[in-house]
Amino acid sequence: MERTKILAIGRNAEIMATVERLINNNPEWEALTALSNAEAIQHFDHQVIGLIMLCAGIDHTSEADLREYFSAHRPNVPIIQHYGGGSGLLTAEIYEALK
Repeated sequence: MERTKILAIGRNAEIMATVERLINNNPEWEALTALSNAEAIQHFDHQVIGLIMLCAGIDHTSEADLREYFSAHRPNVPIIQHYGGGSGLLTAEIYEALK
């Protein structure tokens, strides 16, 4: 079974490591994480991404730039925001976005 690749973008390495672990706990999902816009775009351009998750620490300009790039190149890929909360919230947000 092909796992859905979820690109999670944030600015705090420790938080992103936790997000990555939580996503990868689900056998249906595979996390790709990025700490910079350049790294996020690199993943996006070279992987089949099923969901983009914007996490804490991204400034408004960077978020706008990312949304514009992703929407221009693959408008069908959902983009959600995740700013924290427990693993249950994260899981529910992902399931909702992938419906």
